[in-house]
Amino acid sequence: MLPVVIGYLAGSLPFAFLLARRAGIDVRLAGSGNVGAANVLRTTGTWRGVIVMSLDMLKGAAAVLVAYMSAGGAPVAALTGAAAVVGHIYPVWLRFHGGKGVAVAAGVFAVLAPLATAAAAAVFLIVVWTTRYVSLGSMAATVALPPAVWIVGAPTAVVGAAASVAGLILFRHRTNLQRLRMGTERRMGARA
Repeated sequence: MLPVVIGYLAGSLPFAFLLARRAGIDVRLAGSGNVGAANVLRTTGTWRGVIVMSLDMLKGAAAVLVAYMSAGGAPVAALTGAAAVVGHIYPVWLRFHGGKGVAVAAGVFAVLAPLATAAAAAVFLIVVWTTRYVSLGSMAATVALPPAVWIVGAPTAVVGAAASVAGLILFRHRTNLQRLRMGTERRMGARA
């Protein structure tokens, strides 16, 4: 299915790697080693981190919009959005070493289920505001997303995509969870 392939390729565009590289930093080797916005923020500064986050959200949203324009309906759009998240996490261009998928998923579900995404974003903001742990906010929002998608009455395919993407994102955060347990996780604002 062409939209799904396009979704994967869009998701695999490594904006974090490219923008950090312009600052002379390979994010795969710096900070947490994660190819994502939070690591770019820690290793290169706020404005690059914000740009990467925005571009990652945009590529997720764009993948879903392309799927909708191809007249595939909600099932194709949901599958394409999930493929964009997989592409971000396992990009072919970086030997399948990518980010954790949170910003891309936010872009995907902002199109597929905007009210549910707003609720998950609120959870993220509250948790980060109170704990200063971006990873904990990301995991909390990820856990909140599938039930929120279901509550707002999104199509079954979108609920399934939300649950699948949430499982993958939580899997990618397993080392963060270990660091949180050990008390070694970096708080927001801490430089790498």
